[in-house]
Amino acid sequence: MRIAIGISYRGTGLQGWQSQPSGNTVQDRLERALSEIAGERIGVTGAGRTDAGVHAGAQVAHFETGANRPQSAWVRGANALLPASIAVQWATPVPEDFHARYSAVSRAYRYVLYNHAVRPALLAGLVGWFHLPLDAGRMRRAAQCLLGEHDFSSFRSSDCQATSPVRKMEEVRISSSGPYLLLDFRANAFLHHMVRNLVGCLVYVGKGERSPQWLADLIAARDRTQGAPTFAADGLYLSQVSYDPRWSLPEFTRVMPFEEDAPG
Repeated sequence: MRIAIGISYRGTGLQGWQSQPSGNTVQDRLERALSEIAGERIGVTGAGRTDAGVHAGAQVAHFETGANRPQSAWVRGANALLPASIAVQWATPVPEDFHARYSAVSRAYRYVLYNHAVRPALLAGLVGWFHLPLDAGRMRRAAQCLLGEHDFSSFRSSDCQATSPVRKMEEVRISSSGPYLLLDFRANAFLHHMVRNLVGCLVYVGKGERSPQWLADLIAARDRTQGAPTFAADGLYLSQVSYDPRWSLPEFTRVMPFEEDAPG
């Protein structure tokens, strides 16, 4: 049978989602735990491949197994075998045509940016940091240029393997919570490093080094070398993967930082 699972994880100290020879990735850890529960080799497919240091409040994955186990075994049993930084939130049987990646209709990411003269200590590794004051109003005006379907080549990594740089940005929202800026992005899909590159460019606008129009110019240029440096992975969270209601996937436990400000 095919099982879908929801996972949250703290990416600090992990080498991202995708399996690596070191075995120190979310996928590797999950596969080892689920294989022990199933008594057979389990391979897991995720909705998105988060980078090293990136976190997730709502990752979705699926796997196939011939083992007959109660749903609680895939959650509590797996969590007993996983490190504290990774937790299966739920598990449910799904039809064979469900695919965690290809059935997703949109993804949302949140970047939590600590805007303060002094670097964070208690939240080190869990938030990004910028020391100069940022003008959130300028950043919001710039962000409006991102909405709609565009060629986002200026914001993709040179290592990006996507066949097309065209993506549809459905929502961008920038809100404040004390010294924190919360940058929320929702799109049909994202390119490699796309959100971190967008954040870097928005910070340039916020500190007054570029005008809000600059983001529109970057989109038109389709040239990554004209953009800002890639921002740190620390504050980036995969906050939601959306599917058609017909799949009847469970709701996630609300574990995102500053969840009261989260997008729709």
